[in-house]
Amino acid sequence: MTPAFSDQTFGAFVDQIPASDEFLTLNFSPVSIPRKRRWNHYGLSADFLGDYFAAFFPGDAVPDSKINRKDSVKATVSYIANELLENAVKYSDETTALPISITLHLYEQELIFQVTNYVSSVTAERYQKFIQELLDTDLDELYTRQLEKTALGTGESNMGLLTMMNDYSARFGWRFQPLNTQAGLVRVNVMAYLDV
Repeated sequence: MTPAFSDQTFGAFVDQIPASDEFLTLNFSPVSIPRKRRWNHYGLSADFLGDYFAAFFPGDAVPDSKINRKDSVKATVSYIANELLENAVKYSDETTALPISITLHLYEQELIFQVTNYVSSVTAERYQKFIQELLDTDLDELYTRQLEKTALGTGESNMGLLTMMNDYSARFGWRFQPLNTQAGLVRVNVMAYLDV
């Protein structure tokens, strides 16, 4: 008999996100339309989040800068939201009718992304092993190793997550909560923090 899956947290996960004046939550039904057709919807949703938060972004333009800060925030939000949504969709248990959700909170100097999806305990355990490796290994070393895996086509690359950390300095927290021990369903709550 396998041991029951237990509630676990990793990284910078917090139970209570600080209140923010600007936040937006989008929910997606995992079974409404075939997965292949849904990919376009997630990309559009990620772009919408980028546009929406760029409009409210409190940062002032930097004089004489060739980089528009709002455009930079828009592109970054779109990229990170898209990566988080793609991962949530790819690994979600399609047998459940529970929604995939993404919430984005805007603060003066920080954005917090929160994504929730539901996976099998087997998928959750694989994810946790990668997270533990991520937390125990030098990021540059792991990034290089995963690039090699991608080039050779061996195993899951997890390059989206590593790129968010390496290129955007995103910080992460994860919580895994078993919902139904008989079905082996686990709620995965991912938090990504981005300084702006």
